[in-house]
Amino acid sequence: MLVAGGVAVTLAPGLLAPSEYERTTVTVADEDGTTLATVDVRIADTSRKRYVGLSATDSLDDDEGMLFVHDAPGQYAYVMRDMAFPLDILFVAPNGTVTRVHHAELPPPNTPESALERYRGRGQYVLEVPYGYTNRTGVTVGDTLSWPGRAAE
Repeated sequence: MLVAGGVAVTLAPGLLAPSEYERTTVTVADEDGTTLATVDVRIADTSRKRYVGLSATDSLDDDEGMLFVHDAPGQYAYVMRDMAFPLDILFVAPNGTVTRVHHAELPPPNTPESALERYRGRGQYVLEVPYGYTNRTGVTVGDTLSWPGRAAE
């Protein structure tokens, strides 16, 4: 599946207002259980929300992001289609463990979709946060994400 701050589908993306997303707070802990960071997220849990993702967003505060929830674990690829700012993209296993971190810069203007870099990873969840967030907070592969309704294992 290809993603532009969301999963590519055959439907027209249409813009979504931030109020159309449920929200929660994600907590990131290291392997010892020490909290490294929290981030307030919009939840993209439908095909349409995953497709639009953050492409309709002008900017994020340092502690904001989007949590993409896929129906099943798998290999996913995200792209920076129609993005206004760079991101850190974290792939997260069903148990909440970060499996991959990408630092995704903006593509050059007018880059055709076929030429966009694919940021790939395995998981059931993907967390997008402002570029450099993982460096500032110390979040790395092996750390664990949890949020209400999905406790760390």
